[in-house]
Amino acid sequence: MDSESIIHFASLFSVALLLGSMGFFALIMTPLVFTELPAKTAGAFIRRAFPVYSRAMAALALIAGGLLWQRPEGWALLGVFALFIFGWVVLMPRINRYRDRALAGDKGAERPFYLLHKTSVLLHSLQFLTVIAIYTRLIA
Repeated sequence: MDSESIIHFASLFSVALLLGSMGFFALIMTPLVFTELPAKTAGAFIRRAFPVYSRAMAALALIAGGLLWQRPEGWALLGVFALFIFGWVVLMPRINRYRDRALAGDKGAERPFYLLHKTSVLLHSLQFLTVIAIYTRLIA
């Protein structure tokens, strides 16, 4: 097996792992947590799980992007990486802050929480669609 084949296999594997992990977290784990656990427990669990998820997904995107750095897909994966870091470092602390204020009765915090949460969901959806497109290109 030549080095080009090894790199292709490694990048395909890392993108598949990224895609499967993102899908599992968004489509299975998060809805299951919020339907099976009390709201307070579910919120606390997701709040603790999300930074771990973000770091793991950022690492996978960085690895895949590094393996594909000579192709447009590699640069797109570096964008996915950057969005995971942005979500983890910038968005999540703000979302949590406004959520805490809203739960404490601050009506003025509900709209910012809602908008930031929707922004987070939109960015994750964009990342997910990007990774789907990249995976599709790699298997073609």
